[in-house]
Amino acid sequence: MRQYKIQITDTALSDMEEIYNYIAEQLQAPEAAMRQYNRIVDAIETLDTFPERVKLMETEEELVLGLRQLPVDNYSVFFHITEERAIITNVLYSASDITKRLRGS
Repeated sequence: MRQYKIQITDTALSDMEEIYNYIAEQLQAPEAAMRQYNRIVDAIETLDTFPERVKLMETEEELVLGLRQLPVDNYSVFFHITEERAIITNVLYSASDITKRLRGS
């Protein structure tokens, strides 16, 4: 089976850090923050094989970019696939205005 390299952008790493900090500091639950962080990392690591299993997003702009959305609990991991890589672009809270946040508005 084909193996893909996983590349996590600085933006996605920053998103993950914000999620961890919010849960640890604002919700005062550092253990829960670490568990959530680890679940996100574990889900990302599964993209090394058959990342195509995650369907393309259906909005026009994201479809053109080949963006895919992998749900992980209340969060979503966004990525696109190149010939040899799964590139993680964002990790966002699913209840937020995802389209707006993906477009940087």
